[in-house]
Amino acid sequence: MSRINIQTQAAPAASQPLLAQIQQAFGATPNMFKAVANSPAALQSMWAAFGALSKGSLGAKLGEQIAVAIANRNRCEYCLAAHTVLGQKAGASSAEMAAAQAGQSDDANTAVVLAFALKVVEQRAQITDSDVASLREAGFGDEQIVEIMAHVALNLFTNYINVALDIPVDFPKVALK
Repeated sequence: MSRINIQTQAAPAASQPLLAQIQQAFGATPNMFKAVANSPAALQSMWAAFGALSKGSLGAKLGEQIAVAIANRNRCEYCLAAHTVLGQKAGASSAEMAAAQAGQSDDANTAVVLAFALKVVEQRAQITDSDVASLREAGFGDEQIVEIMAHVALNLFTNYINVALDIPVDFPKVALK
């Protein structure tokens, strides 16, 4: 049971237009968005970040692989379930999403990104020059490095919302590793 309201009709009036956009985008309103809608500012921030990153240089598939790796690390069942579905919609196979959940990939560049993102999470961003150099050696420039950090930050926010507020999972469940 959620620790806060997840009834869209009880969300502030300022959240309602964004909830309508989310409903249209997903064909339903996921519980996470219902919870975040309690704060119009937080909902606007989160929805804008998802929209901006979906058009980023990393691509949707890699963004979803980052998301499942971080969700698994933070034990966020909600984000793991949601981003597994979204990753498959972005072209990742079930095997690719399962590997990403464990921070792994058969693609060397994806593996470097996942290792970097998980190190940022685990070390609370206390990374080294060699960590950034590994991304550069894999062909990632400043734009992609900053974008990876944006994905990490957004996923930490959504993980913390879902775990701390006990948001019920409304996507097909995926077991944590």
